[in-house]
Amino acid sequence: MATANSQDLHVHHDTRRAGKAGLGVAAAGIVLFNISPFLNWVRFDGTEEGRVGYETDSLVPFTAYLGLGLLVAMAYAAKRARRGQHRGLSLVSMAVGLAATLQAIAFALHPMGGLERGDGLVPQIGVYVAIIGAAIWSIGSGLLAKEVEGDDERHDAGALHQR
Repeated sequence: MATANSQDLHVHHDTRRAGKAGLGVAAAGIVLFNISPFLNWVRFDGTEEGRVGYETDSLVPFTAYLGLGLLVAMAYAAKRARRGQHRGLSLVSMAVGLAATLQAIAFALHPMGGLERGDGLVPQIGVYVAIIGAAIWSIGSGLLAKEVEGDDERHDAGALHQR
């Protein structure tokens, strides 16, 4: 009958886990991005009348909700994954955050939707909050993605040989 030695019993406790700073930064960015649809994204040129993000483009709230879904998934992975993150999920979140950043920048440069209606639209604070939130979201996801995941066997092997 084989018996486990004390070193084998402690391998799980010595497994390196991903730091949570990136997840926290991504969460802050996603929350900020989710505030932006409630703010004015555009104003009609020459008036004080504006539209919030929900009214400008259905892609704005969809992207915000997608970010929330990714945040829940990354938090779940942080809790359940052996090393505290799933790199593929973190990279997907980073890619969506980058796309959201570019979308908001494009909107700030030339507000979408006004051309076909002949509206002269001027970007407002909501667009800039979205840009900042999405950029922070991307950076946080990137920080998390660079953390250790399931592909760190060399470190584990080295740690076992050092005992």
